[in-house]
Amino acid sequence: MPTLHEPAREIPLSATYDVIVVGGGIAGVAAAMASARNGARTALLERCFGLGGLATLGNVVVYEPLCDGRGRQVIGGLGEELLVRSVADLTSTQKQIQFRPAPPCWRDGGDQALRRQERYEAAFNPFSFQMEMEKLLGEAGVELWYDTRLCACLRDGARISHLIVENKDGRSAMACGAAIDASGDADLCALAGEPTETLETNVLAAWYYLIEGGQLKIQAMSKRFPDDASERDTEGPLLSGVRARDVTRHVVETRAWIRERIANRRSKDPAVEVHPFALPSIPGFRMTRRLASSFTLQMGHAHQWFDDAIGMTGDWRHRGPVLTLPYRCIRAEGARNLLAAGRCISSAGRAWDACDLRRHRRGRRNRRSPGHPQAWRRLPRPAGGRPAGAVAPATRDPRSGAGCAGGGLISRRLQPGSGRR
Repeated sequence: MPTLHEPAREIPLSATYDVIVVGGGIAGVAAAMASARNGARTALLERCFGLGGLATLGNVVVYEPLCDGRGRQVIGGLGEELLVRSVADLTSTQKQIQFRPAPPCWRDGGDQALRRQERYEAAFNPFSFQMEMEKLLGEAGVELWYDTRLCACLRDGARISHLIVENKDGRSAMACGAAIDASGDADLCALAGEPTETLETNVLAAWYYLIEGGQLKIQAMSKRFPDDASERDTEGPLLSGVRARDVTRHVVETRAWIRERIANRRSKDPAVEVHPFALPSIPGFRMTRRLASSFTLQMGHAHQWFDDAIGMTGDWRHRGPVLTLPYRCIRAEGARNLLAAGRCISSAGRAWDACDLRRHRRGRRNRRSPGHPQAWRRLPRPAGGRPAGAVAPATRDPRSGAGCAGGGLISRRLQPGSGRR
């Protein structure tokens, strides 16, 4: 490819923060809120004009389960707070557009038998949720920068000192004490020179709204793909989310597929008017690029405890599995003040997908996973000592039966609409 020389230039220092979060998806919003609530001057950079990423801008409106599918809550804190706030304006289920509050059994004192049948999940209005997240960030004191794209980063030894961004003010630098990559594509990790892994097995997919016979309905579609993100049994074209031409191709071909589906509906009953109403405004990539640290979380780590655990998650596809999230899978090893969040963390295969709180597949229901061990188990112990990381079963939270670190990872449940803790 031919190259050109871009002349060097001086750029202004536009702002200084303790923490800068790159990416305004669910993970980025949670990271920014946590940072600001702990007293850090925090900025959130988002290249689009709305918060929530694929959950809202992509209309993937299902907030995935906070439980293990067997009646035990495994996610609390901000994960639970955002679920509650996502459906704070809903009073009932609206099936055609898939707005659905969390099951009442997950409120304090709820029926334990029902919790084993109904997972702790919800489906939200993507437009209401965007506005609710803006409100939450404002209340926390986060400085939000829309229409701002990360372009580069500067290092001072083993630390990131500045992020180079571009927006309507032009190109500028922002100084930071720490940075969090919640871009969804590990953009900051890649720019910082951290090792990353890229998948090129994404398929065409989208969630969109249409009006059919005067009724608003949501539609979800996806080409076939396996849970482990391999090329096995995958329906092409296979695309990368970090190549410009593939990104454009995904958007254009997905919209052509939507046009074809709407044309088919019209041809089946010409008397019924069918119109597209709200298309996704970002491409529906599933897994693109992630941090590749010295430790990679995989489904084989289900039910294992780690000394550096910072949280837990269940598996939205199956009942039973619980993954403990060790700090080392979010921490960059080169840039000491860089962390990853959401689908940027160091996880692989089905675990990569399980750490994402969005549903990807049309009509995919949670299935029971037979044979999964009920009890926490230890990692295999090598001869001569204990393994690094997971060394013991988790302690138990007496309220939920779920594993937690000294009772600290399972926070109290919020009543719908109760707001901040």
